[in-house]
Formats: sequence, structure tokens, C-alpha cells
Amino acid sequence: MRPKRPFSAQIHRLVLLLLLVINIYPLLWMVLNSLKTEQELTMNPFGIARQPVWSNYIEAWKVAKLGPYLINSIIVTLSAVVLTLLVGALAAFFLSRFEFKSKGFLLVYFTFGMLIPIHATLVPLFIEMRSLNLMDNRLTLLLPYTAFNLPITIFILAGFMNAFPKEVEEAGIMDGCSVMGIFGRLILPMLTPALATAFIINFLNNWNEFSFALVLITDGALKTLPLGLANFAGQYNRSYTLQMAGLTIVLVPTLLFYLSVQKYLTAGMTAGAVKG
Repeated sequence: MRPKRPFSAQIHRLVLLLLLVINIYPLLWMVLNSLKTEQELTMNPFGIARQPVWSNYIEAWKVAKLGPYLINSIIVTLSAVVLTLLVGALAAFFLSRFEFKSKGFLLVYFTFGMLIPIHATLVPLFIEMRSLNLMDNRLTLLLPYTAFNLPITIFILAGFMNAFPKEVEEAGIMDGCSVMGIFGRLILPMLTPALATAFIINFLNNWNEFSFALVLITDGALKTLPLGLANFAGQYNRSYTLQMAGLTIVLVPTLLFYLSVQKYLTAGMTAGAVKG
């Protein structure tokens, strides 16, 4: 016979199930109401649509101009992620594999960067970007996204890289590799799980970012999806079904992406802790 689970384990499972329901129900409610008419939403906000109105999604896509915003988000997000991973991997390699006098200070400096709230930097960042004539172009969001995601990226990559044995570099030197050769041919392939984790975190942070885009972007042709949804909600605030359809269009792909790569995120976060 299968042994009974302890009472505490059953309580733990019930609490997790309750938290799951609390988090999923608002999303499910939003999706269900996105398929209703305005009248049906008013009369029965918690029920299932009698006849799903799929045209709400087409209308939301058109009136909110989600197509251009989606392209802008993809361009800015992927560009910032690639640049962040490249710079972060090089910085982590330098901090992890070399010994120098100010190494401890730099590690603390980058770690401190994770503690700075984004909202505290909006005004000085706006003034600086305006003085450099970097407002309303592709670099406007690329630079802040890269700078603010570098601390967590370096923290993850350096922590993972610290578990690599020193014999890796010694073998590379014996084979005639330069410093960059060791980094590109030996370190990067071993760093794949941590790079995958950093990629996922940076992608989600950049994709959902709102504050920098709101302050630094005024050109409608360069706005990203979060800004598009904000403008959509303000301009069409009486059409709740269209708002929910627009939110569903943006949110569901993000959730599917996260669920599909969750195992890589967990593997990358835990792999460095069990090495050595």
C-alpha cells in the first residue's frame, strides 16, 4: 500500500493550489470577458460567453495598432538582450577568472546596481538622453535596458563561472589559445545554461518594461507594446472587451514563452550551485 502523506505536506499542497487559483483566475476572467459583447460583459461579468466574439481580437489589433508596437518590442528587446549578454559575459569572465586589486570593489559595484530603483533614475536619465540627442530613436531604449540588466546578468554568469576549474584555462593556454580564444572556445560553451537563464530574465524584463519607454519615447512609430496598451486603454476606455482582448493578445504569448523555457530557467539558476 502507498504510504500516507504527512498532514503538513497536504496543507502545503492545498496552500500551493490556492495560490495557483488566485493567480490564474484573473487571467482566465480576462480571457473569457474578451470574447463577450459589451452588453454581455455588463450583464454577466463572471460567466462564459454564450457566443464567443472572436472579432474583438481583430478589432483590438487594428484600433490599438499592435502590429507596429509588436515589431518595435521585438527589435528593442532582442537587441538589448544580445548586447547585455555579450557585455555581461565578457565582464563576468574578467571578474571571475582574473585576480586584480579592485576586483572586490567592482563586484560590489555591480551587485549594488541591482538595488537601484528604476524610478529614481528617470529624471536624470531623461535629461542626459535629451542632452545627447538620443531621444526617439532605436538607441533610446537599447542603452538603458542594457545598463540596468547588466548587474543581474553579471551576477548570474560570474557565479556560474566561478565553479569552472582553473585547469580549463591552463589546457587552453597549453594548446596555444589567447585570452579571447579561451573565452570563445572554452568558457562560452560551458556557460550555455547560465546564458539561457540570463536571456530569459532579460527578455521578460525588457518585453514588459514600461517606465523607460513612457518617459523616453514620444514618437508613436517607436512605441513598444506596453505603451501601446496604455494608449489603447486611455483612448478606448469605454470598450472593456477590446481592452481585455488587447491585453490577452500581449499577455498570452508571454506566458507561453515563459512556460516553454521555465525548465531552462530553473536549470540555469541551480546548476552553478551544485558544481564543484
